[in-house]
Amino acid sequence: MAGPNKGVAPYLLTLPGVAWLFVFFAVPMATMFSVSLQEGSLAEGYVFTGRWQTYLEALGLYDTQVVRSLAYGAIVTLATLLITYPMSYWIAFRGGPHRTLFLLLILLPFFTPFLVRTLSWKLILADNGIFVGTLKTLGLVQPDFHLLATPAAVIFGLIYNFLPFMALPLYVSLERLDPSLLDAAHDLYSSRREAFLRVTFPLSLPGVFAGSLLTFIPAVGDFINAELLGSVNTTMIGNVIEREFLVSNDYPTGSALSFILMAGIL
Repeated sequence: MAGPNKGVAPYLLTLPGVAWLFVFFAVPMATMFSVSLQEGSLAEGYVFTGRWQTYLEALGLYDTQVVRSLAYGAIVTLATLLITYPMSYWIAFRGGPHRTLFLLLILLPFFTPFLVRTLSWKLILADNGIFVGTLKTLGLVQPDFHLLATPAAVIFGLIYNFLPFMALPLYVSLERLDPSLLDAAHDLYSSRREAFLRVTFPLSLPGVFAGSLLTFIPAVGDFINAELLGSVNTTMIGNVIEREFLVSNDYPTGSALSFILMAGIL
């Protein structure tokens, strides 16, 4: 009897998590999918009609925002990888006893709410803010130069807010590397560059993959940065979905756009 019970135990331990996902993910997703195929209005109520044309209409109207969101997500993911990989590498191999302190510094912005962090970037990037204003004072840019309400401002905000999502998986992956493998590479007359390209980087790919997922997915669906740092020309699909639900009260279109966004991310 011990054998079968032992085999069932791991599945029983997953039941709380499965139940949580079913109630708070699967059921809401099924409900939203049903709403996307309904017709009607908030005042009169919605009726399920199986109207698939809503997806085509939504994609035709907001294809620019979908592509822009995917592009912003890809740029942010690549930028955070290029910024955090050297930083994570240094902490993992050169941080010594102060690794915890350096990791705390990376996480320190998370002690501040997401909205406050984004608003602080709005102040920094303002025309007379500490960054752009200083550049104008030094004569490095033209007096009419502005950074706020541009794609660059939105991307900068996204990079700043999602930087730790890339840094931490990279650090974990690099910190687990066996130093003897690098020593063996050097003993075989590999240069530092070759040892990195042939040993370090390939073994850190799980961290790169995990960090990319954790960064790309929330960056594509974000709407706060585009709302506060951008303009009508930088609207992301998250902004459109928010307005469809909260302003236009067009629940079928908002639900359809949500599923289109999920398909684009996948």
